[in-house]
Amino acid sequence: MRFGALALASAVAISAAACAQTSDGELIPDERVYIEREHGPLRVYVFALDADESLRPAVLLFHGGGWAFGEAAWTFGTAKRLAGRGAVAISVEYRLSNDTVTPLDAIDDACAAFAWTRAHAEELGIDPERVAAHGVSAGGHLAASTATLGCPDGTRGADALALWSPALDVTHDGWFQRLLPEGVSAEDVSPAGHVGARTPPTGIVIGAEDTLTPLAGAEAFCDAATAAGSRCELFVYEGVGHLLTRNLENQESDFDPDPEKSADGIAKLDGFLAELGFVDAG
Repeated sequence: MRFGALALASAVAISAAACAQTSDGELIPDERVYIEREHGPLRVYVFALDADESLRPAVLLFHGGGWAFGEAAWTFGTAKRLAGRGAVAISVEYRLSNDTVTPLDAIDDACAAFAWTRAHAEELGIDPERVAAHGVSAGGHLAASTATLGCPDGTRGADALALWSPALDVTHDGWFQRLLPEGVSAEDVSPAGHVGARTPPTGIVIGAEDTLTPLAGAEAFCDAATAAGSRCELFVYEGVGHLLTRNLENQESDFDPDPEKSADGIAKLDGFLAELGFVDAG
């Protein structure tokens, strides 16, 4: 995978925690700093509707962009939708790979976002036992890493995974390997190779013709999760590639997402989260 999620916005934009709302009802996120890094603060953007006193589930959202591009705003459309279904939806900013930053740093950031969310659960009106992750492409790798590779200092990762064209087997991904520091193998941080009993319920939407995050990786992840006794549901769409694009010749940037299959994929993932109690039933 190289620049496969640069057009993510067009492809998938599809209490104290309560957001402000404009006169037409548009949600405005509550912007918070969740950790200070050497280069500066990293932020989360909290979307939630006003609610009663009961604790609500949370969903952390991780954008794609090949680990080197993108921004939290790419997930705002999805966050608003999930907030509308009763979750506290939190779009996460993480460090992007460059000469000094690697995907390992982004995994650390994902873990820190989960730690921050649970540490502020009471303030945000969140049930700390119900914190899921939604990840797209490279963001799917980060979300899944928190639940398979684990996090430092005993930090707990995702309690459920809702993934869209996720990079789950990066063992042979040359682009990903080049982003890693010297001496670290892609196999060491490939979620499909680290599935175990702690892997949470997972739902995956993916195109059968995806050449950037191939179906075989999602199948390997699901097979391992099922063998370990976890739940994994794979929603495969024929005739489309990365991010369910109909343009199979260029799956890195020139996206043409199939509208019907994209809508069905969204419904499938939302339904999966609803079954698990992370969003309200539609």
